[in-house]
Amino acid sequence: MRVKMILPALTEAHSSFWRPIKYSLFPPLGLATLAAYLPADAAVEIVDEHVETIDLDDHPDLVVIQVYITSAYRAYEIADHYRRQGSCVCLGGLHVTARPREAMPHANSIFLGPGEDIWPRFLDDFRQGEPKPVYRSTCRTLDGLPPVRRDLIKRDLYLTPNTLVVSRGCPHACDFCYKDNFYRGGRSYYHQRVDPVLAEIDRLPGRHLFFLDDNLFADTRFCRELFRAMKGMGRIWQAAGTVRDVHNGPIMEMAADCGLKSLFIGFESIRQPNLDQYNKFHNQERDYERAIQRLHRLGVMINASFVFGMDHDDPDVFRQTVDWAVANGLETATFHILTPYPGTRLHDRLFKEKRILTDDWDLYDTRHAVFQPAGMTVGELEDGYWSAYRDFYKWSSIFSSAWSHETFRQCVRHMAYTVGWKKFEPFWSWVIREKKLRKMVPLLETVLATGGTKPRSAPEPEFVRPLLTSSEL
Repeated sequence: MRVKMILPALTEAHSSFWRPIKYSLFPPLGLATLAAYLPADAAVEIVDEHVETIDLDDHPDLVVIQVYITSAYRAYEIADHYRRQGSCVCLGGLHVTARPREAMPHANSIFLGPGEDIWPRFLDDFRQGEPKPVYRSTCRTLDGLPPVRRDLIKRDLYLTPNTLVVSRGCPHACDFCYKDNFYRGGRSYYHQRVDPVLAEIDRLPGRHLFFLDDNLFADTRFCRELFRAMKGMGRIWQAAGTVRDVHNGPIMEMAADCGLKSLFIGFESIRQPNLDQYNKFHNQERDYERAIQRLHRLGVMINASFVFGMDHDDPDVFRQTVDWAVANGLETATFHILTPYPGTRLHDRLFKEKRILTDDWDLYDTRHAVFQPAGMTVGELEDGYWSAYRDFYKWSSIFSSAWSHETFRQCVRHMAYTVGWKKFEPFWSWVIREKKLRKMVPLLETVLATGGTKPRSAPEPEFVRPLLTSSEL
């Protein structure tokens, strides 16, 4: 059996030669996980169109395509091509679950929800020559999950190939979250046992790990057991969590002790009415500044996420948010225009209010305003979004934000990480195309591994020299 598993490029990545580094960060771990269920004699290939060109001249028996909203049109194009070739085509992912009727004409079978229970069922039906048109997830467990087929991942094409996903979903239910709909009909959050996670970590070379879980810290008991076991392994790692998680007892200390160096946090808005309206209850009445200070004292950098266009936003929100982020020393920030993804409560509400402006999925990339905002015009929202990026990453903001740290080491690491990430992004694009990533990973680990609480007024020549080498990227 010849099986081809495809991650089509998102619209921006597919349409331009120069691709932002974010499209080459992580391999398609979901497809590699499904590949582990295939029989040993299957000839399997995983193709990620973000980092390689798809050969459309082959004739696989089975084609599996993972679909996101801004890759939907490209996914359907590829699916239609292979169906004409005679292949059995399966479509799954967030967008298929949100718009099954849209996806069905392009596939022999569609998958709704997580694939751990429905993919094995499909394979049994496929071997018998009777695949069903729709498979819907009902059983939510990661017990018995086979080891990820990492041999199918082309590591040299990714900046951070050592990725893991040890849980599924999120216990929270924000109105604008695209994944909330994906896990409806069953448990919205569940995780692996600790022993299989440790075994997966042992399979990964080098020091650096990146947990891609929506919220690694959602289950405190699981985290305690995992972090105790990881202590002393010599790993450095990154993950995502919430403001509430940062305030959750000793968990962050345990995480930092076993190698946590960077945390993605969805602050989303600095305006409390927005958090109330969009059901961001785990951020409500939380002390953002104290959370930031706690992470920085632990030597943990922050990648903050902010969303613009909520109903209590006006044209002043962009400047206020950037000023607040810089003053609090946030190392990196990602900004988004509020996007009413189909299947979310936000989309249902805006549709009823007749505020949805377009169903062109290529524009649902969090860079375009696809709805009518309440407190500003569409033009003001899009212009403000771009101005926030420019203002946060301009040199004066980077220097000001870096200097707000309590220690000299944190200050220099902030500069190295932020400058290396944003100011030299075209360099990283070149590195990926020239397949030189393996030589660059040690530099990333050097920057992440540094930190400490020594006062910045103290001389630190033994630290500055190697880090300056890293910051020359």
